[in-house]
Amino acid sequence: MQSWKIGILLFDQVEVLDFAGPYEVFGLAAYDRYQPNEHFLFNVTTISESGSPIVTRNNLKVTPDYSLATAPAYDLIVIPGGPGVRQALSNQTLINWIRERSGGTPWITSVCTGSLLLAQAGLLDGKKATTHFDSIEWMRTHFPAIDVIEDVKYVDEDRIVTSGGVASGIHMSLHMMDRLAGRNIAEDVSRVMEFETDFDAYAC
Repeated sequence: MQSWKIGILLFDQVEVLDFAGPYEVFGLAAYDRYQPNEHFLFNVTTISESGSPIVTRNNLKVTPDYSLATAPAYDLIVIPGGPGVRQALSNQTLINWIRERSGGTPWITSVCTGSLLLAQAGLLDGKKATTHFDSIEWMRTHFPAIDVIEDVKYVDEDRIVTSGGVASGIHMSLHMMDRLAGRNIAEDVSRVMEFETDFDAYAC
């Protein structure tokens, strides 16, 4: 039975819902929910630069599963945003890891200003992308090779999918679940979460 490995990058001052939203979405997906043979589809783990605990925006402390050096191969990586992106943009170790991992990872996604880290790694040049509405013009100014799209929940460029701010990451994650596991699974997770999404209207 098909299953996928999901890695979520963490760093100090990451926005909580940017990573926790996708974590919840992927973590809930299951075949035969509530049955004796219930099978979860996604193995979700977290990564930080050193593997040491990070402190999110609003001071939630989170202990990652892996460091950059010990993280396994993933099917899909989520790059969240938040105030900590400002410092992360100049962290060459982090940017290099994102760039290197993009080559061997089937799908790379971002939430909110996490797309700026993908841009800094050169992964969005010549592509459409989005970010938090407060950072749209900054993205256009600093990364002119990107076709920046606003007023959408997410932008799907096949291997790379970027989403807007905060809760948009939940829409994006449900969209990726729809792509990977099918509409029935995605709709089931949406129902369990009591989170309404329009699978056919929110993308660009």
